[in-house]
Amino acid sequence: MPSTTHAGHSNDNSGEGSPTPPQQLQAFISVCEACPRLVGWRRRLGEEKRAAYSDQPYWSRPVPSFGNPEARRVIVGLAPSGHGSNRTGRNFTGDPSGRWLYRALFKAGACTRETSEAAGDGMEVTGARIIPPVHCAPPQNKPTPTEMETCRQWFVREMQLIRPVAILALGQIGWNSVFQAGAALGWEGIRPRPKFGHNTSVRVTADWGEVAVIGCYHPSQRNTSTKLLTEEKLDAAIATFLAAGDA
Repeated sequence: MPSTTHAGHSNDNSGEGSPTPPQQLQAFISVCEACPRLVGWRRRLGEEKRAAYSDQPYWSRPVPSFGNPEARRVIVGLAPSGHGSNRTGRNFTGDPSGRWLYRALFKAGACTRETSEAAGDGMEVTGARIIPPVHCAPPQNKPTPTEMETCRQWFVREMQLIRPVAILALGQIGWNSVFQAGAALGWEGIRPRPKFGHNTSVRVTADWGEVAVIGCYHPSQRNTSTKLLTEEKLDAAIATFLAAGDA
């Protein structure tokens, strides 16, 4: 596993009492300092800040996964946004992409609020677990291959703990990350790698059973402003994802 210094805070709404294995994993993730470039960048963002958030503290640490591990459904993005998740400490919180994603999840009954602007707003994602393949905000939103490989160890471990029946991969990078983790976990049906497409669904076999992997355009500002991704398209992919794996 990547190096850590001490156990830390976890934005995990999976229960109370003694920490569960997913919660323990998030505590280690939240203090990881394995990638010097990412450590320096996330801290720099918190020191310089965007003018609109100059009066707010920044999390400026690895952003833990968020949501319900018991749902056995996983949403895979890319990495925290510099002034969104890196500021708030919670995935897809405080940025435009999150507004799109949580609106769709709320409409589908998979989370408790339509918007997510701050970590203390009471948001719970009940129908899925959101896992970034990279837990630290990267410069220009582009982690290096080495950084992605380093963080993949956390990603693979969380997949082992959750044993998902369905995965929603946001964008080509999210899609590739899922199948790279699948290769590490010995999944069957992933070679050659299936082609990414919006609302494309493929089924692979893990050691815990069948897993449905659904592709979805990432709700980035570029994709939504150009209408590559519309609310209707996002709603359709979310519906496919939430229905997958049902008996």
